[in-house]
Amino acid sequence: MVKVIVAGAGGRMGGQLVSLIKESPDLKLVGAVERKGYPSIGADAGDVAGCGRIGVAVTDNLTALAEHAEVLIDFTKPDVSLAHMEIMAAYRKAVVIGTTGFSPKQLADLQALAKQVACVFSPNMSVGINVILKALAEMARTFGDEYDIDIQEAHHRSKKDAPSGTALKIAQVLAEATGRSLDKGVIGERKRGEIGIQVIRAGDIVGDHTVLFSGQGERIEVTHRASSRDTFARGALRAARWVATRPPGLYGMTDVLGLK
Repeated sequence: MVKVIVAGAGGRMGGQLVSLIKESPDLKLVGAVERKGYPSIGADAGDVAGCGRIGVAVTDNLTALAEHAEVLIDFTKPDVSLAHMEIMAAYRKAVVIGTTGFSPKQLADLQALAKQVACVFSPNMSVGINVILKALAEMARTFGDEYDIDIQEAHHRSKKDAPSGTALKIAQVLAEATGRSLDKGVIGERKRGEIGIQVIRAGDIVGDHTVLFSGQGERIEVTHRASSRDTFARGALRAARWVATRPPGLYGMTDVLGLK
């Protein structure tokens, strides 16, 4: 049984993780963490998540929990995720990070910490999107320079980073496969060899991503739509099971899913 701590346990993703861990016979919740002053500090994590009492209180002290766990799952903010990873690295305990919006400096810090502890880091924990990433690279190489590439992404109005981490990951995969550059939605005549990204922030959209390959006389669209956060949570739990016994290093969902 893998012993898990959930960071951001009072949020939407945190609550989903707590609920799914409660249902999983091979996982055990041993800690639930929130920021100092959070209203749910001291409350039962299961009650906060809406899945019934689980016997684990929400706390703001990750250090007190780290030695009792095998994996921390973190969907918070970049600075918070890095601070949490430092604590877990001190105890040589694994980490799963689904946080997006890291700056280049923060990514470098994350990579440095991953030399001390096993970390699965992915901007999108969905199994479906990670399978699609592998297919997209092959499609882009096959279509070649005669096809324009555009990425369209839509999320709920409260999402802070734009483009999304998933859209940027898709763009990175496509750019590496084709040697192209990104224009990130600049309006005007499309230059050959660019990859465009368009962003929508509206309502309660969980996450939609579409890649368009547009040639002369045809257009191919590959779309992934997340209908609930359940898909991200289940992917994160799959990553937690996988990374618990791995040596230090920075891994992705392609490693977890055996797609490399």
